Amino acid sequence: MKSFHQNVLILLASGLCCLCAYQWWAQATQRTDLEKLEQAVAERNAGLRAATNALATADHHIAQLDACLTVYKCGAQTNDLLIAAQKNALLKLQAANALQAAQLAADQQRVAGLDAKLKEAYYGIKIQNTNNQVLVEQRDALVAKYNAAIQDRNEVVAQYNRLVRQLEKQAAAVPTATRAAGGSGP
Repeated sequence: MKSFHQNVLILLASGLCCLCAYQWWAQATQRTDLEKLEQAVAERNAGLRAATNALATADHHIAQLDACLTVYKCGAQTNDLLIAAQKNALLKLQAANALQAAQLAADQQRVAGLDAKLKEAYYGIKIQNTNNQVLVEQRDALVAKYNAAIQDRNEVVAQYNRLVRQLEKQAAAVPTATRAAGGSGP
């Protein structure tokens, strides 16, 4: 039995060796797998860190974009209010323009009417000027005749005055001559 025990012992020692070798091989494989898993975890952690950093950067960028969007929305509201005000002003200006156009048309009609009246008045004034010129010429001719008649009468009066003076001189000379002649006078 000695050999059986030895054989069992050898067999158990061989089995133990095989078990140790198998365990060593399994642990080596597990270490390799563990290193691969640790490397995968490290890569995943690095990826998570990168993703977390990217997420933080994206959150910061989103916050900036949100602030810009708020500014743009405020600007858009301001622009909308400004556009509405400008549209109102434009409508008022268009209404004023239409009113001014109607006023201009009415003024043009009045000007055309006044122009026609002015032409009539000008024609009447022209006729009056012509009539006045004829009257002035007639008056000048009448005044010239009147002056000639006055001048003739003045000459007649001057002749009459000369004759009266001559008669007075003769009359004054006759009584003194008749007195000197010895006659009595009237």
